[in-house]
Amino acid sequence: MSETTLKHKAEAPTTLNFAVITCSTSRYKKYIETGALDDETGDLIVKVLRENGHRVGMRKIVSDDREQIQKAVMRAIKSRKVDAIITCGGTGLSPSDITIEVIHPLFEKEIPGFGEIFRMLSYREIGPAAVITRATAGVIKGKVIFCLPGSPHSALLALKEIILPEAGHIIKHIRE
Repeated sequence: MSETTLKHKAEAPTTLNFAVITCSTSRYKKYIETGALDDETGDLIVKVLRENGHRVGMRKIVSDDREQIQKAVMRAIKSRKVDAIITCGGTGLSPSDITIEVIHPLFEKEIPGFGEIFRMLSYREIGPAAVITRATAGVIKGKVIFCLPGSPHSALLALKEIILPEAGHIIKHIRE
């Protein structure tokens, strides 16, 4: 790692406040019908963030619905208690996978390296099926947002290999 990168990382915040938004019609319906939060990927994201010294100030499950997704993301963006947002679900190719179509137009700056590196890491684990994910990241109004697939394994891969090592560094640059 270069001296400049090491210096920037040393100046970066080590504890961040996250919002976690699960985009899944099936999980949302179950939550509405039963009140039970059956969200393995969201639970895993929250657990890993907390184990690594971060806070989760907002947690939401929404349907694969343009208005619900946008409303939840905008609420997180407007919150002074949120530094970073993670969405999970809706990054695939099925007609209901619209998370990227909703969030991408909100980006002030895209972070293309996130998706590129994520797909490379995924390729090493699952092979060419990694091309199916449209995982991405970007900056919206001083916050970073990471859009992850809905699978627990994918979320854990993104967290451990990219988000945890770089989120504070990204926030440092956003706030300069």
